[in-house]
Amino acid sequence: MILGLDISTSITGYTILDNKGSVVDCAHIDLRKHKNFFQKVLRVEETLKGVATEYHIDQIYIEQSLQSFRSGFSSAQTLSLLSKMNGVVSWLCYNIFDREPQYLAATSARKSCGIKVPRGQKAKAVVLNFLLDTELAFEVEYTRHGNPKPGYYDRADSLIIARAGWLNERKEA
Repeated sequence: MILGLDISTSITGYTILDNKGSVVDCAHIDLRKHKNFFQKVLRVEETLKGVATEYHIDQIYIEQSLQSFRSGFSSAQTLSLLSKMNGVVSWLCYNIFDREPQYLAATSARKSCGIKVPRGQKAKAVVLNFLLDTELAFEVEYTRHGNPKPGYYDRADSLIIARAGWLNERKEA
């Protein structure tokens, strides 16, 4: 089985695919109420240990953390915190599953899955719509204003990371 992770300090998405590439589980860990970095990490660890008791994970794919600044996006402090979280969760994965995680850039993962983000459109919305159109097991809950509830973009990103990892493995086989 494959575990795909979209790591963040606010909401972390995770997806588990079986060896045929079917979605077994797709969920998120809401970390927003935890103000302390270490409480957030403990919550992720607790969830990953639960995954380990329920599933035999063979491969782990993690969305690569941002490496550079882009106008209008994250500050140096935010990038640093994301990298720290990514590193700690990577270590947790290695420790819990006894597997070294592999990292995939979001753009490469989307490309592997056949997703093209038109200029001017938000990648997260394009990914969500792609999955709603192509993945029967993927469902989204909406707010009363018609927006996806928190966590569903993270689930979608983790599914794309897992699917890209699964596709990469099939190419190598």
